[in-house]
Amino acid sequence: MSSTDATETSTDEPSVPTADRRPRWRRRVLLAVIAIAVLTTGFVTAGWRVYMHPQTDPLRPADAIVVLGGTPYERFDVGLDLAKRGYAPYLLIAQSTGANDRNMDKYCKGHFTFTVSCFIPDPWTTEGEAQEIRAKAQELGWHHIIVITFTPHVSRARYIVGKCFDGELTMVASPTPSGVAFWSWMFVRQSGSYVKAFLTPGC
Repeated sequence: MSSTDATETSTDEPSVPTADRRPRWRRRVLLAVIAIAVLTTGFVTAGWRVYMHPQTDPLRPADAIVVLGGTPYERFDVGLDLAKRGYAPYLLIAQSTGANDRNMDKYCKGHFTFTVSCFIPDPWTTEGEAQEIRAKAQELGWHHIIVITFTPHVSRARYIVGKCFDGELTMVASPTPSGVAFWSWMFVRQSGSYVKAFLTPGC
């Protein structure tokens, strides 16, 4: 075979045009963008139902009212109001802002016609609060409790408290801040805490 023939043979070998690769790359990027958009939409839709508009329950008399800790303090006012209106003879408050929080004195050191008991959660989490609820329920024979927390925490609190308390739960949402920054943070925080709760077995 002559050198001319070898040259001709090598130039006849097929090659993949660059133009054919570009549409494939663009399709992959487009599919990735669509997948991200679908996942984001699903996350926001689920969060809208779970965090912003959680299931709450009609009020009726119970054995106790439990206010889960945190700020804003309006949740404690809601619990105090329900106890004054006769929904339960016992008000249990998670003093998760600390024993030195003087803002809690009007709830924990007030004089009322019903019993008020404040406690520091151990551990300092919703799980710690749920464990205290279980201990009090076993001690005092509670079968139905009203649980108060702020709106984005309602669904997760129902799940966690329900793992420790096998009686009836009435969930009540207290007033909640608004704004894009607040709800964006709540979506991230509550979702991460939900994952942790799902991965934590038992009470």
